[in-house]
Amino acid sequence: MDGRLGGARRRLKAWHLWSLPRPVRSYVLVVNLIAVLSTAATARLVPVTGTDLVRFGVLTLCAAIAIEGTRQIERQREYDRAPSVAYVDTKAVWSVAAVIALPPVLAAAMVVVTYTIAWVRIWPHQRPVLPHRWIFSAATVLCGTQAAVVVLSLGMRHYPGAPDSGLLAGLGDLAVIIVAAALRWAINTVLVMVAIALSSPPKSIGELFSGFGDQILEAGALGLGLVTAVVLVQANPLVLVGVVIALVALHRGLLLTQYRRDAHTDATTGLVTKRRWRQLAEEQLGRTRAGRKLGVLFLDLDNFKTINDTYGHPNGDLVLRAVGDALLAEVREQDVCGRWGGEEFAIVIPDIHGEETLRQVAERIRHQVAVVSVALPDRDTVLTDLTVSIGGALYPAANITSVDDLLVATDTALYRAKQGGRNRVELAPPAQ
Repeated sequence: MDGRLGGARRRLKAWHLWSLPRPVRSYVLVVNLIAVLSTAATARLVPVTGTDLVRFGVLTLCAAIAIEGTRQIERQREYDRAPSVAYVDTKAVWSVAAVIALPPVLAAAMVVVTYTIAWVRIWPHQRPVLPHRWIFSAATVLCGTQAAVVVLSLGMRHYPGAPDSGLLAGLGDLAVIIVAAALRWAINTVLVMVAIALSSPPKSIGELFSGFGDQILEAGALGLGLVTAVVLVQANPLVLVGVVIALVALHRGLLLTQYRRDAHTDATTGLVTKRRWRQLAEEQLGRTRAGRKLGVLFLDLDNFKTINDTYGHPNGDLVLRAVGDALLAEVREQDVCGRWGGEEFAIVIPDIHGEETLRQVAERIRHQVAVVSVALPDRDTVLTDLTVSIGGALYPAANITSVDDLLVATDTALYRAKQGGRNRVELAPPAQ
């Protein structure tokens, strides 16, 4: 017994949670505590009957089948998901159905059961190191669930739904359920996004809410939860097979959306891809107002081949990522930074006054790159003194009327910067 307890203590101490910054660690622990206390507070609000236990068993079986049927898709979603993007939880179908149709203690148990099944079946490789993330995710859902319980118990005529009274005794009950589901989603989402912001402070509000549009898919899961509750209470539970099928289709839609987003993002730097950069450049060029100009900068990291040859390509990727972060830190939210290829980067800078402004931006970027330091963990080395050559051009200008013209002029200016000794800025000749 003592050996097992000692092993449990060692595993607990090995959790990545304890190495997190103190504000993040404290926030996670506080949310977990609130989830436990709020769940305990509502546990005895409604007594549990034998019928409730049967319904709980049916929901658990359906949830297990759905999780098993989508686990490969879920695993791929987690591998490809950016850390700054909130997770879209389609398990909400079962926990939303439970909070509508079952007593609060069983609604909370459904959250724990579905997260446990998913943890065992989808993320076995993460069990030794990241259990705190899974526990925190379940805790945020529990907090939202308890808030929904309060709304439903105060607003519905018959809570939870019973077959003799009907689950929905009118539009009033439906409105209460919608409010409860929306509150559950809002609390869960806000708690998760605060954790993301604390863990990796965003460079802009836009970055924090990137991928937020995917949450419409979670709204679909909430709607399916309502349907599931109605079927569970008032119809043949075999109809829930259709809900399971719908969930599998919903997951494939989630994966397609994620693949589409990934196609626009360079995996090494997190900047937009060359193709996406060109699309956005075309859009910005079309929106350029009379009397204003649009600037484009090409950047080439000097002597990058030497870095790759000396320290290896994985460390070279760390350098590229650090340079990409430096670019994002120096430009505005409306500017577009992309990786053009290799060690080359491109930036679209819309709505500027003219050549002097473009040169000032380029010089700020050059100085920003110069102070970048990159720790190479496998070499016990910190790379510093990085330099970058920059070429730039403005639209509109002489012989520049399209993105292709801009690219040619900017590339020519970059060539002059490299031929002139590197670590310098050259701009295309101004309009005559």
